[in-house]
Amino acid sequence: MIFNRNTARKTAEVLLQVNAIKLSPKEPFTWASGWKSPIYCDNRIVLSFPPIRNYIREAMAKQIEKQYGKPDAIAGVATGAIGIGMLVAEYLGLPFIYVRPDAKGHGRKNQIEGFIEKGQNVVVVEDLISTGKSSLNAVNALRDAGINVKGMIAIFTYGFDVAEKNFEKANVKLQTLGNYESLLEQAVYTNYITEKELETLSEWNSNPGKWGSN
Repeated sequence: MIFNRNTARKTAEVLLQVNAIKLSPKEPFTWASGWKSPIYCDNRIVLSFPPIRNYIREAMAKQIEKQYGKPDAIAGVATGAIGIGMLVAEYLGLPFIYVRPDAKGHGRKNQIEGFIEKGQNVVVVEDLISTGKSSLNAVNALRDAGINVKGMIAIFTYGFDVAEKNFEKANVKLQTLGNYESLLEQAVYTNYITEKELETLSEWNSNPGKWGSN
């Protein structure tokens, strides 16, 4: 997973600023997977803050051109990355499509919404990477439709080993603006968390599936 350290710190700063990332080691969140977590990330909130969404949009667009070149289209992963994906596509002057978790059960029964042709190149935009499974599900749908996925870019990653392995296995290049390490550094620097909370958050990240199970 590739990221720029300065961009990662700035991304952490703006996400903490609008509480897109909430840290609560004392009262953990429960994820859909059943994991107990001292952190919850909802990057969709950045859409409500024009200066911050513009920063995310421009940072993503620049990284896409730097890492992948300009693709034929931008593909967002539904639903969390539809908004930011559209903004990135608009900034780059490119068509936009989005990918559902599954094909619709009615109408045209599309999984990929929007117009794109076989053989065209896309970069996939995601808001958040945890294990990577839902993100790679979108990649698989695009590949099955004959579309060339040049890579993926996300706002934030938890940096789990399982995600890195999943992306390597799928042969998908991943670029992220922010990561967990930089988030914790920024949170300590701004006194958003204490050193004790830092220890708890680091312990969770090293074994999230088992954390808080006792």
